Amino acid sequence: MDKRAADRPIRWGIAGPGRMAQAFVKDFAHVEGAVPLAVGSRNRDRAQGFADEFGLEKAFGSYRELCECPDVDVVYIATPHPQHKAIALEAIDNGKAVLVEKAFATTLAGAHEIVEAARAQQVFAMEAMWTRFQPVVRALHEVVDQGQLGQLLGVQGDLYAQRDFNPTDRLFAKELGGGALLDLGVYVLQFAQDFLGAPNQMEVKGTLYPNGVDAQAGMVLTYDSGALATLAVSLQSTGPGRMVVMGDQGWAEVKPRFHHPDRVVVHRKGVTPRTLAHAPAGTGYAHEIDEVNAALREGRLESEIMPLSDTLAVMAQLEQALHAVGVKHTDQPL
Repeated sequence: MDKRAADRPIRWGIAGPGRMAQAFVKDFAHVEGAVPLAVGSRNRDRAQGFADEFGLEKAFGSYRELCECPDVDVVYIATPHPQHKAIALEAIDNGKAVLVEKAFATTLAGAHEIVEAARAQQVFAMEAMWTRFQPVVRALHEVVDQGQLGQLLGVQGDLYAQRDFNPTDRLFAKELGGGALLDLGVYVLQFAQDFLGAPNQMEVKGTLYPNGVDAQAGMVLTYDSGALATLAVSLQSTGPGRMVVMGDQGWAEVKPRFHHPDRVVVHRKGVTPRTLAHAPAGTGYAHEIDEVNAALREGRLESEIMPLSDTLAVMAQLEQALHAVGVKHTDQPL
């Protein structure tokens, strides 16, 4: 961002006017110094409808036009997963910062392309992993950093989100990056990465829908520290959606749904359990928007909370898990 313009609002472009973007854009009401300015879609009428509904000044009938708009500082990419890489590269090529929805891409190679392009162009890039920025998750990090749980030895959790199978819906369509791992697995793997780092080994079992898209998966990850993570995701089953971080001096339960929580219960040896309660601002997207805005104003190219190294590590785990259950995705052109 031009430092000469530091006194004006940071102007956001929205790529993809779908359900995710509709939820995201509402949280600008809880953010200072930023404004959603423009939206782009392959369908101009959809873009214009989104702009009219949410008060955006500009609507474009292509992602390229959005990325080329000189009034946009950062592009938020909320399209289906296979479209992330091409839009991100177009935005970066036009000097825009990017906030790319999870999963960052559909392939590890695609994720590397985005990261390498952002670093080459010296622009900010981040995966939109809102969980890491939730106030109660930041509070849990303080508990861990203070040694209250002792040495971390495990993470255990699940994210089940039962949906009726519909092969034409984005969640289940392979050409749109559907399946449990890219939509749900990214959350559990990112959580384990956040607290335990990268694993040295991962074992995966899963099942597929009739169209070859992953329906559910169970993962066991081991670490050089001796820690163990056991994680499960499913689009077929209902489940609690909680996460537990375990150490040799205590454990902490992130209450459901752990990917946007407001409570963590800390259990320590010989100490009465303590509940940490921190409600997010708005729906919870405001915190990652704030992170991007702060980075642009400070001239940072990455987030310390959601670094690109973690994005690449988790993308590698996702691709390994997908291949283990028999699914291979591709990134689409613009």
